[in-house]
Amino acid sequence: MKKNFPLQAEGKHPDRVLEAVKHDIRKYFKRERNRDVPKGVDFWDFDCKVGLTADTAEVVRVSAVIEAVDAAAKTGATSVYVEILSKHGVRVIKAQDDYEDPQEDAKY
Repeated sequence: MKKNFPLQAEGKHPDRVLEAVKHDIRKYFKRERNRDVPKGVDFWDFDCKVGLTADTAEVVRVSAVIEAVDAAAKTGATSVYVEILSKHGVRVIKAQDDYEDPQEDAKY
């Protein structure tokens, strides 16, 4: 999803417009996460960018997209650009050598 959301609409309170934008973003995440994952893929991951325009958009984590939209709205911007691209995510399993047993440390 690459979209420029207006934060001001004539005849609507700015807070309601902002809530509608955040709802659309959450709905998109939910729709993408509910898609079937291909074989060999563990989950859907996302590349996200948020900014006032497409040129000034900065990379943000998935958990920070809504906060970035809020921050843009608090600056008084008339619109915010949101880019969310889904990608395949594979879980990385930590090696057993990295595990330290606290009981072993207590013996010495």
